[in-house]
Amino acid sequence: MSVADRLVGLVRAGLPAGQVVGVALSGGGDSTALLHLCRAAGLAVEAVTVDHDLRPESAEEAAKVAQDCAALGVPHVVAVWKHGPVAGNLMDAARRARSGLIRDWARARGIGHVALGHTRDDQAETVLMGLARQAGIAGLSGMRPCWTEGDLVFHRPLLTAGRDELRAWLRGRTVSWIDDPTNEDVRFQRVRARKVLVALAGLGITAEGLAGVAGHLASVQAALAVQVRGAGRHMTESAGALQVDPGLWREPTEVQRQLIVAALGWLSGGGYAPRAADVLRFRAAMQAGRDATLAGCRYRKGWLLREGRALGGPVELAQVWDGRWRVTGPVGEVRALGAAGLRQSPDWRRVGLPRQVLEVTPGVWQGEVLLAAPSAGFGPATATVAPSFNAFLLSH
Repeated sequence: MSVADRLVGLVRAGLPAGQVVGVALSGGGDSTALLHLCRAAGLAVEAVTVDHDLRPESAEEAAKVAQDCAALGVPHVVAVWKHGPVAGNLMDAARRARSGLIRDWARARGIGHVALGHTRDDQAETVLMGLARQAGIAGLSGMRPCWTEGDLVFHRPLLTAGRDELRAWLRGRTVSWIDDPTNEDVRFQRVRARKVLVALAGLGITAEGLAGVAGHLASVQAALAVQVRGAGRHMTESAGALQVDPGLWREPTEVQRQLIVAALGWLSGGGYAPRAADVLRFRAAMQAGRDATLAGCRYRKGWLLREGRALGGPVELAQVWDGRWRVTGPVGEVRALGAAGLRQSPDWRRVGLPRQVLEVTPGVWQGEVLLAAPSAGFGPATATVAPSFNAFLLSH
């Protein structure tokens, strides 16, 4: 089988036929190859390019990608990340913004499947980064080939393809791509991992080998995930928080750890698990009944919940608050209920939930006047968290 046939075969096997597939198209070699391979496989595609607005050239590059798509007859949209100064982890903030913009675009276009151009090399770099943070089995299993977020299915059909072979395939078709200079910026961990991988080749440690290790561990993780989902019965969802059953501590330690990581991810929306050592310290505090915080979440008196200072800022009623709450009710601003809102909710004790849980739920406000607090039983409004914790466990 030729390289071209193998690459087209990966796309055909990894993406649904008969449906429009959304392609996340940066204009780099990997995503450009993905777009052209989708077309070679006979798939109907649309594309979205996220302009992170972090470099002066980004708008011009996005416009070039738009021109290329127009020449191919591929419907294309440029989504711009509108932001001010970015504090903290720039790569993580950009990744979160990119994911959100891609999700919004796909849903607006009625697209149910989105393809990403990650390769075997990306998989190997992810394993190295996992080793650096002392990740457990889940972290060392690398990137998943497919997963679901609500009504969207994300696919990585090129995880067993090499970066170099994709570029060679593009050259053979005289297709150009854009080289992002940040891919050479050693301030970023993934770039450092990429360069270390080159140095490790002398020891026989290759991208193909590391990706193979990730595949083996992914098989182990799939079996372990069944246990983790079963252990989910020890965490009961209520008002966006989780009440922890002491029976959790009778589960194997790794099952406990992975369930806690899943709970933190569901509560905070974090894309990456905290460091394994931090999770184990957090777990020890939970088991001992001590208050603890990690990844924008808090454990207190048998409950896992959002940390107040980490909550999202105010949004309009129609928008999602804190990354997971949808609120309907009187026109107003949605923000955390807090202690001030609880004081304006006269019947909150009848709900039967602790103060700490209710204070980090949403309220509908008009200035400093509380119009509604759905979780606290006040006012004509509803508030739901999507997905539910059980649904989150099933999709991760």
